Amino acid sequence: MKMRFKKIIQIALAGFFMLSAYNCEMDQEPEYVIDADNYFNSEDDYYKALVGAYDLLQSTYQNVLMGEIASDNTLSGGESANDVVGFQQVDEMTHGPVNDQIKKVWDWMFAGVQRCNFIMENKDKTEFEGKNQIIAETRFLRAYYHFELVKWFGGIPLKGDEMFVIGDEKTIPRSSVEEVYASIEADLIYASENLAPVAPQLGRVTQGAAYALLGKVYLFQEKYQQAASALDQVIGSGQYSLVQDYATLFEFEQENGPESIFEVQYVDNEGAGFECLQCSEGNVAVGFNGIRNYSGDLFTSGYSFNVPTEAVYNAFDEEDLRRDIAILNIEAWANETGATYGIGYKHTGYFNRKYLPRVRSDQSAGDMNLTNPNNYRAIRYADVLLMAAEAYNRGGLSDATARNYLNQVRERAFGNTNHNVTTSGSALTEAIWRERRLELVGEAHRFFDLVRTGQAAANIDGFVAGKHELFPIPFEEIQYSNGNWQQNPNY
Repeated sequence: MKMRFKKIIQIALAGFFMLSAYNCEMDQEPEYVIDADNYFNSEDDYYKALVGAYDLLQSTYQNVLMGEIASDNTLSGGESANDVVGFQQVDEMTHGPVNDQIKKVWDWMFAGVQRCNFIMENKDKTEFEGKNQIIAETRFLRAYYHFELVKWFGGIPLKGDEMFVIGDEKTIPRSSVEEVYASIEADLIYASENLAPVAPQLGRVTQGAAYALLGKVYLFQEKYQQAASALDQVIGSGQYSLVQDYATLFEFEQENGPESIFEVQYVDNEGAGFECLQCSEGNVAVGFNGIRNYSGDLFTSGYSFNVPTEAVYNAFDEEDLRRDIAILNIEAWANETGATYGIGYKHTGYFNRKYLPRVRSDQSAGDMNLTNPNNYRAIRYADVLLMAAEAYNRGGLSDATARNYLNQVRERAFGNTNHNVTTSGSALTEAIWRERRLELVGEAHRFFDLVRTGQAAANIDGFVAGKHELFPIPFEEIQYSNGNWQQNPNY
């Protein structure tokens, strides 16, 4: 059964980064306030604070939606050009510092950092057996939030193990990208050395997750030898494997399955509304991906955002078993099943089938479009194999090993070895990058892959080199800093 990380505790955290993220909670009279003087006195206190740190992962639905819309895989969609204008601007590369959707990424990821640092500030207050596990999970989570922030915004302010307080924005500078990555690496190395191979509860992070994220962090910095070593720890652990039937991979039955290295856990037992989407315990992105005004088998209706392009659908080989599992051709589906559907803005005829809302007979609470229980597969074993293949190839370590890892993914995709790659060098690099797009379409990796490999300007309409590699720091944060932080280039 899925680990259900409910909001066991609402932690009262001060800090300018969190004000927007907590408006929906701060408008209400708090039942009690937690601070270091009356908390962290028992193992249960640390555990509940850890659940609070995990809780912000559910807000990464925003990163997933925006990360895919920013790429050449999908268009913004929605009802009209005025439906979630922030999405439309990111899709068209016209976004600037005033964009409420980009601001959500900043606010919610820093909220996650704050919750982690609330634990880290008080890590020495009480001793108990198993505390290293909790601290290691906390440091993994902090690394995850920091990695999201550095991917989106570049250098960010760091404060070690201390929480930010109001006024820090005027005195603490933005750290360099290199300094942020060094902090992430340190957290993940600690996590990899202290986490158990098998989580104490389903849904919590493992040693394999720490090595996988560390390998990804190294790959983003082109530290290929270190990336290969970290990723090989995952591959050689024997803990993970490819799910042979790709068609089952994104269904409920495969959540936390053998291919899952790290999943963001979602449940449908707490409803939410548009006034506080981050309050949902469900995966909001799923409803946003849904087919507009849909009536028919298997799926439920949604808001038709994040619609795949015809180009990405056609990028698949006709014999590739993944194509119609990853991307729903709605016209073909309607002809086959008799389903009906509406036409949204920028309609392409395709939908992200991996994360479409499914029919469920046991829906618990709230609007299903905002409270969907589909987990987000944040790191899959196939992703690890392809990252390792890239590290071995681009690092000049072993093209034979790179081909082996790549072809494991391709053999599942085609059900045979007839389509195995035999090339080397730069041709193999191109094959790995192409495979990453196809294997991971709809999972929010494509934009950042294009940026880190220098291919974004050639593939994304409207992308301006020297500008769009990063997103702008929200206008309000620049204002609050009173000149202490400079805006990202060309915004």
